[in-house]
Amino acid sequence: MLQPFLASADDDGDRGGDGDAGLATKTRTRTKRPPMYKVMLLNDDYTPMEFVVHILERFFGMTHAQAFEIMLTVHKKGLAVVGVYSFEVAETKVGQVMDFARRHQHPLQCTMEKE
Repeated sequence: MLQPFLASADDDGDRGGDGDAGLATKTRTRTKRPPMYKVMLLNDDYTPMEFVVHILERFFGMTHAQAFEIMLTVHKKGLAVVGVYSFEVAETKVGQVMDFARRHQHPLQCTMEKE
């Protein structure tokens, strides 16, 4: 006579007969955070301060006051970190800033480095 299969509460569904043994060997994998990259603006003697403020507002979402402070840091210290992003986002921001500066005939330099 055939007996129907009844799943018990401790059955892990593998039907292999070892019950909870499969649970002990499972490991949790943790996703590692992607490396982050600093995006930096470099000072030059030709790009107008107003243009740098515009760049910071447009591409980095800063308020006028925040952009002005960062622009002064670039001007006084030679460079400033304007944001920290994943590789793809940092690369895109650098490209956008460089393209915009070139289209407006400014030698502004924007770069990125691993944090």
